[in-house]
Amino acid sequence: MSITLKFTPGLPKYFSKRAVVKSVGIGTFIFALFAVGFLLGNATATKTYAEDVQLDSELLSKVRDTVAEKFIFWKSSSTLPTAKEMEYGMISGMVASYKDPYTVFFPPKEAKNFAENVKGSFAGVGMNVGMKDGNIVVIAPLKDSPAMKAGIKAGDIITAVDGKNMLGMQSDEAVSLIRGELDVPVKITVLHQGDKAVTDITIIRKEIKIPTLDTEQKDGVFVIRLYNFSAESPDLFKTALIEFVNSKLRYLVIDLRGNPGGYLEASINMSSYFLKEGQVVVSEKKGKNQDVVNHRSTGITGLPFGIKVVVMVDGGSASASEILAGALKDHGIAKVVGVKSFGKGSVQELVNFEDGSSLKVTVAKWYTPSGVNISEHGIVPDFEVAVATTTPKGYKGTYDAQLLKAIQVVRSVK
Repeated sequence: MSITLKFTPGLPKYFSKRAVVKSVGIGTFIFALFAVGFLLGNATATKTYAEDVQLDSELLSKVRDTVAEKFIFWKSSSTLPTAKEMEYGMISGMVASYKDPYTVFFPPKEAKNFAENVKGSFAGVGMNVGMKDGNIVVIAPLKDSPAMKAGIKAGDIITAVDGKNMLGMQSDEAVSLIRGELDVPVKITVLHQGDKAVTDITIIRKEIKIPTLDTEQKDGVFVIRLYNFSAESPDLFKTALIEFVNSKLRYLVIDLRGNPGGYLEASINMSSYFLKEGQVVVSEKKGKNQDVVNHRSTGITGLPFGIKVVVMVDGGSASASEILAGALKDHGIAKVVGVKSFGKGSVQELVNFEDGSSLKVTVAKWYTPSGVNISEHGIVPDFEVAVATTTPKGYKGTYDAQLLKAIQVVRSVK
């Protein structure tokens, strides 16, 4: 089939994977979304603690002296912490006192593991996790991943890993426990939404191959399913749009369900096919002064006039997914179908220190063009449709109530 869609010459060349780029994302299990949710590189953290805090206080000295005087080991194999381990422990506690699940201090060993996770150089089970209401929650299992096949669902609360209680843990700590050696089992204890009792699910760790995008035509509607906002996503999205235009269909559904996000630049690029040049895609408020930076559409041309668009989201849609959905919704380009998105609209910066430790710290918040705080409110659908728990009698094939509603809505748009 010949390609008839012509894109404007001289389009902004997409960023290199080696570039230091800003991205938004969710704490991930697979960490294969190419540096999701933070800035890479060296930097200096902004001082945001109260000026009157005494980090070497009288109370700290008393607690330290009391432990040194009274503490005994409960098992003979225990050893005293080194001075460096004690220092790292105090720093970790100080950082944790900010009560931000995305601001985390990593001692050297954990920092190295985190860097390896970002590169995807490990075995996992294929799901994304984040913190919500103090719990470690599954954002979404990857399509056809071991986690999905084993019965892990979006919204599951992880209560234990191999019997280790997750209470009080950060998502990064949970990640380090669940990832591990290839072909080795890990037992994940979860509380499914609506259940009163937890369920133990044993999963064999595998090398995770991350899907990015696929397409289909259903009932005269072209559907693009986007699974992440990786460095490759914009090129694949462009190819999918070319396929859509060549199909001569007028109706487009962009399915972002279970998409935990990725590069900010990818979401801006994709939004630019639908928004005019200069229109705001997302607003960033950063620093203590809440300085506003508006990220704008580059106005990529080529889509035919008069197409109708629907975007689908659910509780597994986060960060860059919310940016794209929010931009198209607020500018009146698309209706949104599904259930409320996860709500992760913050940016983290990774600060590396000379001793090998590092700090992942929140530096900015994201707002949709109409001013919705993504972290606090998520993206609320225009048409709320829950996942169907039963299949209507006589229905053949996989019954997807949300997709069927999206198709109905997009075909009815005037």
